Amino acid sequence: MPDLCAQLHTLMRSGKRFDFGMGYKSIPDNGIYIMFEKGETAHEGDRIVLIGTNTGDKQLGNRIHQHFEENKNRSIFRKNIGRCILNRNENPYLATWELDTTARANKELYADRINSELEAEIEKQISSYIQSNFSFCLFNIPAKEDRLYFKVRMIGTVSSCNKCHPSAEWLGLHSPVEEIRDSGLWQVRGLYKTPLSEEDLVLVSELLVQNPVGG
Repeated sequence: MPDLCAQLHTLMRSGKRFDFGMGYKSIPDNGIYIMFEKGETAHEGDRIVLIGTNTGDKQLGNRIHQHFEENKNRSIFRKNIGRCILNRNENPYLATWELDTTARANKELYADRINSELEAEIEKQISSYIQSNFSFCLFNIPAKEDRLYFKVRMIGTVSSCNKCHPSAEWLGLHSPVEEIRDSGLWQVRGLYKTPLSEEDLVLVSELLVQNPVGG
């Protein structure tokens, strides 16, 4: 497993690196995104901290943009970062942050608990943290079933690797979610499931978005 995980990391680092200030014009319509976080290393280089995909057709750019939109109800990634910021600061608003207020009915139900000004400030802190610390590479994978297949197996590969550890300073260690603290990944679904095979790695390597020749 560490061998395959090391190969996966090496492959990822060879791809074109995107960040949240580059825009979304050169992003494939459909695919998988692999995120790296400043200060997090494994296998002699940047460590994978999040693996995701789009489920709606031609929505990869939109899905990635949702992680930078200031709305934690549209991005579990943002919600998880907010949890860590609040928990680290021992802020009791954490219990309210957990609420899903996407639907109007929920907004009305929890209106007396929601501090809009505080939530806006937390959202700004999350955006600043993402902008300053995250970059990502991409796979161009048109078929939804293929995206889901490779995503789950990539998560299984990285989460099961005994050489992929978060640093002592990793923000995720402040998460109230045990699975995030233990796995070193900003996600819960798909952890410790079936990893990639050697054949899978060969197949997916052909789908990695590369820098243009001469670029």
